Amino acid sequence: MLISGVIAACGCVLPTVACTGVSLTGKDGSYVQARTIEWASGVLKSEYVIIPRGERLVSFTPSGRNGLKFTAKYGVVGLSVVLREFIAEGINEAGLSAGLFFFPRYGGYENYAPEQNDRTLADLQVVVWMLSRFATIDEVKAAISSVRIAGLEQTSVVHWRIGEKSGRQVVLEIVDGVPHFYENEVGVLTNAPGFEWHLTNLNNYVNLYAGNAPDNRLSGITLQPIGGNSGFLGIPGDATPPSRFVRAAFYRATAPQRATAFDTVQQCFHILNNFDIPIGIEHPVGKAPDIPSATQWTSAIDLTNRRVYYKTAYNNTIRCIDLADIDFGKVAYQSHPLDREQRQPVEKIVVK
Repeated sequence: MLISGVIAACGCVLPTVACTGVSLTGKDGSYVQARTIEWASGVLKSEYVIIPRGERLVSFTPSGRNGLKFTAKYGVVGLSVVLREFIAEGINEAGLSAGLFFFPRYGGYENYAPEQNDRTLADLQVVVWMLSRFATIDEVKAAISSVRIAGLEQTSVVHWRIGEKSGRQVVLEIVDGVPHFYENEVGVLTNAPGFEWHLTNLNNYVNLYAGNAPDNRLSGITLQPIGGNSGFLGIPGDATPPSRFVRAAFYRATAPQRATAFDTVQQCFHILNNFDIPIGIEHPVGKAPDIPSATQWTSAIDLTNRRVYYKTAYNNTIRCIDLADIDFGKVAYQSHPLDREQRQPVEKIVVK
């Protein structure tokens, strides 16, 4: 594909990507990072990608496929968008996981310098660079200054979530060309504004709590909750990044801890079901494309047991790729569509 085609593809994808990420830890110590990915203008080409150890990789730049060259030290399983090189979420065999989230207007990379193509890394390939080369967050932090990250389309900027099987998670944001790492103890990420702004914004919802509000007397009458969860009255319900961040933070914080890794994976999917974006709300009435949902796929990665789970807008059946089943020393570099066919299986119940 010509680089102009890649840029055109990225330009049509990223401006409508609105992702929500959460993470949970099970009682058995297992750690899971989960997320949604949105694209509201049609079917988003998405694949699962397998990268073996020793695979030689090269980055795109704004002027061609002529950027940073690097060799995979670790085997990788990822979920990609547009091209198989553009892994949006994934994990390596060392248990490091990473994903990209759209970050418009608030982030900014260094100016693209063609004379430095040999160390230029496309923002949409930062995840595959991290996962193929490093085993820990600290290794990523030490290496980030060795590359120049460039956007393939000027108006598209992303930030990244990086996690270890220990449960540590950081957010990487590049602002005015300077990388910033933030420890993510709240375990949530969406999009713009910056991560620290989102943490400050949570203070606007100090009145929210799990359960029901108590009865209250007002001018001689008794006010009582109508239905359960009245302690969350006032939580924002729209699909903007600040509102999704607030909801995700409170849903995560109030979620009961589950016993096992798979229980925790299921809990993540249940939480993220609340962030499925109906296709109609992002378009004028009558202008929405004919797709099931703006949320094209949802993933949950078990970092402890190195398993990738996902479901899609077309098939809500949860599927799993177990890295233990892959010989990364022999497997071929490959990618396959997330859905073999875009159809929801239905189990028919036969009554006798």
